[in-house]
Amino acid sequence: MIRQVKTNYEGYDCWEVANEVLSLWLSLDFGPRILGISYLDGENLLAVLPESKIPVESGLDYSLRGGHRLWVAPEKPEITYLPDDLPPRVREIEGGLEVVQEVDGPTGIQKSWRVQMDEDRSRVVIDHRLDNRGNGPFNLAPWAVTMLRPGGVGLLPLQTEPDDPHGLWPNRQLVFWPYTDLNSRHLKITNTGVYVEADLSEGALKIGAPNPFGWLAYRQNNQVFVKETHYQEGGKYPDRGASHQIYCNPDVIELETLGPLITLEPGAFVEHKEIWSIYSPDGLPDQIQELYNQNPT
Repeated sequence: MIRQVKTNYEGYDCWEVANEVLSLWLSLDFGPRILGISYLDGENLLAVLPESKIPVESGLDYSLRGGHRLWVAPEKPEITYLPDDLPPRVREIEGGLEVVQEVDGPTGIQKSWRVQMDEDRSRVVIDHRLDNRGNGPFNLAPWAVTMLRPGGVGLLPLQTEPDDPHGLWPNRQLVFWPYTDLNSRHLKITNTGVYVEADLSEGALKIGAPNPFGWLAYRQNNQVFVKETHYQEGGKYPDRGASHQIYCNPDVIELETLGPLITLEPGAFVEHKEIWSIYSPDGLPDQIQELYNQNPT
């Protein structure tokens, strides 16, 4: 049975959505933003950073706060970092909540989510939606970012099967950001996956890839957080095709998924679905367990 109550969590007024094994908290004060998720009454898996901000020269600084957010790609400060400081409209729906942000004045884009939890297992479906309420077309891709507490190991799987019958075409591609040190001991690349050790003491790194598997994972303290989304074969993804990305600094590790770039006409919308699951190590799907067993550390 799903329980939905208003409460205070991590110092913020929130809606709590819970079943017998999983609890999730969404902010009432700003957002849409998921600020916490807990499996079997354990600690919050998400990072909470109440004082962290991204400076924006042309406007208000963006308050990161932590948790899970929806951004617009490609990453441009004047568009991506628009504040989400106003209280969203929240409506109870079957198994969860619908959360709607006010329209972003500079872009005409309105963000909304439908967050629904399974009744009897640790599975959450988040339907992210971007509506163009403006007067002109807008080129964008939905970008869902989940900020998790550091100390564990992030995993991005890599394709091993060939893309052509003879095995002559390239089948893997990695994307790096300018601040990423390829010699970092925190970054390990194998034939089947990329591992990010989230214990940086300084600096940051980011890596991404086209990911036909559609999932990312993060293991910490005998729990594994997995988020999945649909990979659109042939879709034009931003960031050199990196549909799935992992960012890490000393305070946080982020699992990020993107949708393809589109031209969103006035009155149109685009959706981006993520499925979250939390597992104990002995209950992981075989492929994810096998890749974690291959972690070279």
